[in-house]
Amino acid sequence: MKAGEAASFPWDDVLAFCLGRLRWSPGDFWNATPREIAAAFRGAPGMIEAPCPSLGELEKLMRRFPDDPGTGRRPEGDA
Repeated sequence: MKAGEAASFPWDDVLAFCLGRLRWSPGDFWNATPREIAAAFRGAPGMIEAPCPSLGELEKLMRRFPDDPGTGRRPEGDA
């Protein structure tokens, strides 16, 4: 995205959250107002209230669960 350009709305993320996590029907989703969707995000346990890990915690997790640089996924056979 270039400076001055507006970010596009994250439709895929919002749809996945409302239909997948909250299990709304498509009709419920499309009938919801933006304010209702925002309230659903705020009310979902673990979505907003969860603190971000510190840099040290993140580095520890990255050492414990390294990604395969070629795929961005954990290497095969890791549990």
